[in-house]
Amino acid sequence: MTAAGAASAGGDGPVRGPVRPSGLLDVLGVASVVLDAEGRIVLWSPQAEELFGYSAQEALGQYAARIMVHEEYLDLVVKLFADVLETGQGWAGAFPIRCKDGSTRLVEFRNMRLLDDRGDVYALGLAADQSTVRRLEREVALSARIVSQSPIGLAVLDTRLRYVSVNPALERIDGVPAEEHVGRMIPEVLPQIDADTLEGAARQVLETGQPLVDVFAVGRTPADPDEDHAWTVSLYRLEDAAGTVLGVAVSIVDVTEQYRAGIEAEAARRRLALIADASARIGTTLDLERTARELAEVAVPELADVAAVDLLEAVVAGRRSSLGPAEPAVIRALAVRADHSADALEAADPPGRIASYGPDRLVTECVRTGRPVLVAQVKDDDLARIARSPEAAVLLDRVGVHSYLAVPLIARGEVLGALDLKRTRNPRPFSEDDVLLARELAARAAVQIDNARWYQNARDTALTLQRSLLPRHPSVTGGLEVASRYQPAGATIEVGGDWFDVIPLENDKTALVVGDVMGSGISAAATMGRLRTATKALASLDLDPARLLEHLDRITDGLDHSIATCLYAVHDPRNRQCRIANAGHLPPARIRVGHPPEFLDLPTGVPLGVGGIPFSTTTFDLEPGDQLVLYTDGLVETRRHPLDERLQTLLTLLDDPARPLEELCDLLLRTLHQPDNHDDVALLVARVQSTQ
Repeated sequence: MTAAGAASAGGDGPVRGPVRPSGLLDVLGVASVVLDAEGRIVLWSPQAEELFGYSAQEALGQYAARIMVHEEYLDLVVKLFADVLETGQGWAGAFPIRCKDGSTRLVEFRNMRLLDDRGDVYALGLAADQSTVRRLEREVALSARIVSQSPIGLAVLDTRLRYVSVNPALERIDGVPAEEHVGRMIPEVLPQIDADTLEGAARQVLETGQPLVDVFAVGRTPADPDEDHAWTVSLYRLEDAAGTVLGVAVSIVDVTEQYRAGIEAEAARRRLALIADASARIGTTLDLERTARELAEVAVPELADVAAVDLLEAVVAGRRSSLGPAEPAVIRALAVRADHSADALEAADPPGRIASYGPDRLVTECVRTGRPVLVAQVKDDDLARIARSPEAAVLLDRVGVHSYLAVPLIARGEVLGALDLKRTRNPRPFSEDDVLLARELAARAAVQIDNARWYQNARDTALTLQRSLLPRHPSVTGGLEVASRYQPAGATIEVGGDWFDVIPLENDKTALVVGDVMGSGISAAATMGRLRTATKALASLDLDPARLLEHLDRITDGLDHSIATCLYAVHDPRNRQCRIANAGHLPPARIRVGHPPEFLDLPTGVPLGVGGIPFSTTTFDLEPGDQLVLYTDGLVETRRHPLDERLQTLLTLLDDPARPLEELCDLLLRTLHQPDNHDDVALLVARVQSTQ
């Protein structure tokens, strides 16, 4: 085995065995010529034949000066040759030579004296075409200047992916001197980047020869160990002119600014998307609790891992609240949401609970000052000011609350409460950008919450008024067993003007009334109260039902252009009859033993308040056991079903004359009244009792 005495292709030290030659000498085409002391050619290389045009047979034994040197330079060359042989000092330079074909070309020469073992003197000349030498010199100089002055980080890795060289730009990027790169692998120099990905890419390039361009990498280097940086890395396989693989060239461009700009742009896009989502999702109803839930659902998980919406109890009750520095905050929890954390939910006040938070609590500070409270990095002593109790603080510590933010809910200049946000799974602390986003969400939601709060207060007031105006009748009166229900509309719509009444009359008669004032809110409830009072007063006069409706029509016409429908019936147990008049109302249903339930055939009439159109009275028989079902349109009307279909459904539910009236009322409401109905319901059911 022959020792090659040269470094391997990877540059890792001497190896044994043959080593493929470099192609650089082939590119230069260096010719070798040996002259004896007389100036005759004794050795002539193939490159010399190619450079000068003479074959070895033509050149050997000839005086070199005669066949190679132009006559103009012959004396100079002879003198230079003599000086080299005499002094032993080499000479380097360029001068024109004459080729066999008569042409002249500039050739770079390196001349030196040789001695053999007998002491004989020879001259060795190494020659190369000057244009080729100059071209390679320019390319090397250009490459060296580009590498040294390029703002792009450049490195060469050997075939074992160890650094061979790095340029100054890469020294600055990595924060590691060049000498500490050489001989080490990427993970050894830069342990805080994704070295496996980069090494895998370099190995792929080394094996396939296919370059990889703009491989993205993120990490930290000793140049800036506290901040993430981003780079695009391109890799190319290096080969010499003979195709020998030398290693991998790596170019590295710092794109941190673009990376951060991209992150900021994406964050801005997500913030805009979150705000748009909040605008679409928050305030879909005027229900206070639902609006609060919608805010919490928007905040989790895009902004926080845990979100709670709390209102000051005074605000919920419709009063303004102003906290002094030493006052606690009495807060009602409206909504809480946590992303994959039961302990976080347990640590929060459940919706509906009212709790007092001391003046030192962060949520109290938030609602007292009307300013956000940010704790970017939560420490152990912060948890006591965040949690509602020591036990809750333990739970928050267990789930890993590491960042906290509370922003006030402010609407129309009044602090309503706070949006309370915590991060557990999201590793990033809340930032000032998060504060701005949370404030924007809170501001948008606060208006909706305030609307829902005022609506809720107005609705509660109207509902209280409405129910105070409805009768509390006995279950049995004038030969009738009576049951009734009043069901307000869903929370999205104000209380309406539906009413019913049971009015005992002389001679055991009973008046049954069901009506519906168009409109909603306190105004409709007040009008309903007026009409109910007027109906009771007129009923005491024992008027014919049609005449009574005519009087009500004139009264309604004077109530600020109010319009109402009304069904008025008088049951006479002695004659076993019922006289009914209708003012634009849905017909009542009659249930008789042995007969299918039916709607009574009545002239519909016009609503009260229209005026000028007479009403008529219709008489029907009512036997013991027969039932009348009076109702308002909120029981049967929906936006999704035809009215005829709903009325038929009502009849199918009246299939059991023996069913207790209270059960019948519950069945009708449970089956027919939809949670999202936009109208309230008055329901009155009467069964004729036996006279025995």
